[in-house]
Amino acid sequence: MGACCSIEIQYGESREDDIEEHEHYYKVGEEQNHVRTGDNGAIVRVEGFSKTVSMFTQQGRKGINQDAMTVWEKFIGEKDTVFCGVFDGHGPSGHKIARHVRDNLPSKLSLAIKQSRLNGRLDGDIDVAAGDNFRHSNDQESRHNALVSSWKASLVKSFKQLDGELGLDCTIDSYCSGTTAVNIIRQDDLLIIANLGDSRAVLCTRGNKNELVPVQLTTDLKPDLASEAERIKNCRGRVFALDEEPDVYRVWMPDEDVPGLAMARAFGDFCLKDYGVISVPEVTYRKLTSDDEFVVLATDGVWDVLTNMEVIRTVACASKRSMAAKLVINRAVRAWRSKYPGSKIDDCAVVCLFLKNRPFIKSKSDISSGSSLNQVELAVSHSSRSSVRSHGIPDSLNGGSVDSREEYSALKGVSRVNSIVKLPRFTRGSSQGRKAKHYEDVQA
Repeated sequence: MGACCSIEIQYGESREDDIEEHEHYYKVGEEQNHVRTGDNGAIVRVEGFSKTVSMFTQQGRKGINQDAMTVWEKFIGEKDTVFCGVFDGHGPSGHKIARHVRDNLPSKLSLAIKQSRLNGRLDGDIDVAAGDNFRHSNDQESRHNALVSSWKASLVKSFKQLDGELGLDCTIDSYCSGTTAVNIIRQDDLLIIANLGDSRAVLCTRGNKNELVPVQLTTDLKPDLASEAERIKNCRGRVFALDEEPDVYRVWMPDEDVPGLAMARAFGDFCLKDYGVISVPEVTYRKLTSDDEFVVLATDGVWDVLTNMEVIRTVACASKRSMAAKLVINRAVRAWRSKYPGSKIDDCAVVCLFLKNRPFIKSKSDISSGSSLNQVELAVSHSSRSSVRSHGIPDSLNGGSVDSREEYSALKGVSRVNSIVKLPRFTRGSSQGRKAKHYEDVQA
């Protein structure tokens, strides 16, 4: 990988010498890199780096850091499988919920996959999650469809179970608090994406002229998306924007102007679960190619102020992979100060998953020559992103069949700034009672 190029610096991006004081963090031994062993021998990280992963999170100016992240290498006990997740909490207990989901979702998913394998064997079916016959199948399309179907079913099941258990957990008040979740699982040449809320995953690939090209893998699941708004309104929830923030649509209860949730799906937020806010992830997939370089997962503190292109170029300009996530956040903080000097900087969390063992940029000349993008592309305005409005999303839910049409490039973004939850005043006692009622309804 090459060092940051001059054109990046010209547009106010991070110089690596600006963060030399953080180098010691990246030079600490593996024993201080927050690594533990997870289910089936997985290597679990909640911060730090490895040969293929860079992770970093930074508290904003709004209080405790409510963002969380995790990476499970050798996920489900397989060398070629990795799980990455980024979680953005909101509400008084948002930080607790984000960490709870971070710590429990991978384990639940691992168990669900294990059960799926067992059921496949008992039914005499092909083991779609693993197995020699399946892995060596010549029918690649059938292989991908079967594998995606297995992952999708396990993901939906895991999200539903975890949300239900969260509703019964008396130690965490999730009545008017919650978290988003964006997750990817890489297995061989397949990338599975599960999205809940408005964090985002973006792939960096190479175009026909070897230029860097961002491919948005997730849709920002905001209340003003046509399909999301329809579901919410059918459940008697209301969707509208306040006069003081006309570009930020929120979800409100039928008879009260609370809580004003700025996303359509989330873990927790049980005050709105009867009114259209759901915990079912949007699951899609992409077949990886030799042109694909890396994937960036980040919370909306990054996407509020940086375009997809700006993020992938920042990662591509990092001289060390271990520094990539920190560089993105450093640039996002600068952008917050420049674009919204009167606003409080949001929490930021970034996970970069590199898809190749070799460096994807070898020298400065690789960036400054033909593979560079011009300055106009680097100066894409935030306002052009925020003008994108009501679009549909892929039909990856509601029991639809999984096929190659679910490989897609999603929206480039909707208006995200000031999307903080406006919280109602509920007592703790009433919150636990209503959460339990909702969970019983779901189980019934």
